[in-house]
Amino acid sequence: MILSFPSPRCLLLAVALLSACGAAEGGRAGETTFAPSPSNAFGAYLAGRFATSESDTRVAADSLLAALRADPDQPEVVQRAFVATLLDGRPEAVRLARRLPDNPLAAMLIAGSEAQAGRWDRAEARVRALPRQGASQLLQPMLLAWVLHGKGQTDAAVALLRPLSESGRLRTLYALHAALICDLSGRAREAERFVRIAIGDGQPLTLRLVQIAGGILARNGKEGEAERLVDALSRGQDDIALALGEAGLRQMMVGRAVASPVEGMAEAHLALAGALRGQGAAEFSLALTRLALRLRPGFAPALLLASDALSDEGQHAAALAQLDQIAADDPLAGMVGLRRAALLDRLDRPDEAAAEFRRVATIFPSASQPHARLGDMLRARQRWAEATAAYDEAIRRVPAPSAAQWPLFYARGIARERDNRWSDAEADFRRALELSPEQPYVLNYLGYTWVERGEHLAEARRMLERAVALRPQDGNIADSLGWALYKLGDTAGALRWLERAVELEPRNSVINDHLGDVYWVAGRQREAQFQWRRALALGPEGDEGPRIEAKIRNGLPANPVAENRR
Repeated sequence: MILSFPSPRCLLLAVALLSACGAAEGGRAGETTFAPSPSNAFGAYLAGRFATSESDTRVAADSLLAALRADPDQPEVVQRAFVATLLDGRPEAVRLARRLPDNPLAAMLIAGSEAQAGRWDRAEARVRALPRQGASQLLQPMLLAWVLHGKGQTDAAVALLRPLSESGRLRTLYALHAALICDLSGRAREAERFVRIAIGDGQPLTLRLVQIAGGILARNGKEGEAERLVDALSRGQDDIALALGEAGLRQMMVGRAVASPVEGMAEAHLALAGALRGQGAAEFSLALTRLALRLRPGFAPALLLASDALSDEGQHAAALAQLDQIAADDPLAGMVGLRRAALLDRLDRPDEAAAEFRRVATIFPSASQPHARLGDMLRARQRWAEATAAYDEAIRRVPAPSAAQWPLFYARGIARERDNRWSDAEADFRRALELSPEQPYVLNYLGYTWVERGEHLAEARRMLERAVALRPQDGNIADSLGWALYKLGDTAGALRWLERAVELEPRNSVINDHLGDVYWVAGRQREAQFQWRRALALGPEGDEGPRIEAKIRNGLPANPVAENRR
C-alpha cells in the first residue's frame, strides 16, 4: 500500500498549577464561532466554560469578564476570568491577579509587573513565596536568579543556579540562564562554561538554545562552534534552516539574547513553556508565553510558541494572529512566513497560503523550502500539476542535491505518478534512491507501483522485502509486500503478510480489502466476505466502494490476479 508522511497528536497534560482553570468536558470540533450575549452571570459563566473547553481564549475571556461584571464577588468566576484573560493576552489579567493571593500564575504575573517598575524587593518577595511544588517549583530558581541580578546581586544569582546546572532533569535550562546572566554581566568565561554544560547535556537542541549558546560562543571567538551548532539543528528541519541562515546567524553572533533582567525573566517563562509544550501541555505553555510577552512585548520566539500552542488546540485563526505581531525584519521572519502559510492552509485559504509561500521564496531566492512546502500543500489538495511545478522550482534551487534532498524527488514523484506521468515519476523515485538508497517509503512506493503495473516484479519484490525489514512495524509496507506476493501467485506468503498488515493497521480499508481478495483465492470465502464488509465500513476512497460492493455480491472472477489491476 502506498503511503505518505505520518503526523502526531498529543493529549493535554494535567498541570497542577492550572487546577483553578479546569475546563469543562466535551469534544472539540474546531474554533467556536458564536458570540454569546448572555442575560445573566450564570449564562455568561457557562458560555465561558464552554469556550474554555473549546480552547477559544477570545470568547472565554469576553464571557467570563461579562460574568464577573454581573457578579463580581464569586471566587470561582474571578479565578477563571483571570486565567482566560491571561491566555488571551488581556490587560485585565493584572487587575484580576491582585485578587488572587494564592494563585501561582497570578503571583508570577505580579512579580513581573513589579520588576518592570524597578521594584525588585517586591518582585523578590513574590517569587520567593511561590509554592515549591509543581511547575512553579521548576521555574522559581530562574526567576529568583534574574530578580537577584536586577537587584545588583549577580554573584548570588549565579551561585543559586550553579548547583542546579550540575544535576537534575532541567540542568540545561538552569545552565543556560546562568550563562545569560554571566553574558549580560560581562563574565565571558563563565558564560561560555555554563553554555558548554547546556549544550553538552545530551538533550535535543532547540532553536532558542542554539540562538543563545551560539551567540555566546561566537562572541567569545568560537564562531566555528556556533556554526556547527546551527548546522546540527538545521539538519532535516528546513524551517529552522531558513531562520538560521546567513542573516540569522550574523544577528545571533552580534547581539545578546537578553538586554535586561526583565527580559531574562521573560526568557525563563519561555524556557519552561517550551519544555512543557513537548509533553502536550498546550494550555499551560500558552499561559507561560503570555507571561513572557507581558515582560517582553513583540518577543518573536514567544509569539511563535504561543502560535504553536494555539494551533495545537485547533485555534488556527488565533495562532495566525500571533504571527502577525512579529516584525517583518525579525531574524525569524523566514520561519514565520512558512508557519503563516501553513496556518492559512489549515484555515482552508490555499490561495493566500500559496501567495505567502511565494513571498517567502522571493525574500530567500536561494532557499528551496518555500517551494517544497508549497508543493506539499498542493499535493495534499490533489493539484498534481501545480504541485509538480512547485517541486520543479524547489529542485532547481538545489544545484547539487545530496542525501538530504531525497524527499524532494520522492514528493515530486508522487505528484507526477498521480498526474499520470509515470515515466517522469519513475525517474524521480530512482533519483531519490540514488541519493538515499535505504529509504523505506521510496522503496515501498516504487515497488508497489511496479507490482500494480506488472513491471519489474522480481526487483519490486526485493525492494518491498527490504522496506519491510527497515520498517517491520509499518502495516502499509507489510500490505505492499503481501499484495506483491499475491500478484506473483504466492498465496501463502500473501496471507502471512496481509494478516500481519491488518494486525498493524486494523482500521485501514485498503488493507482489509486486499486481505479479503487473498482469502477468496485461498478458498476462504466466508472470511473474504467479512474482510470486504469491514473494508466497506471503514470508508474506502473514490470509486473503491462500489467495486467492493460488487465483490461482496459476486465474489472474484476466475482469474482475479489478471483482472484486478488497480
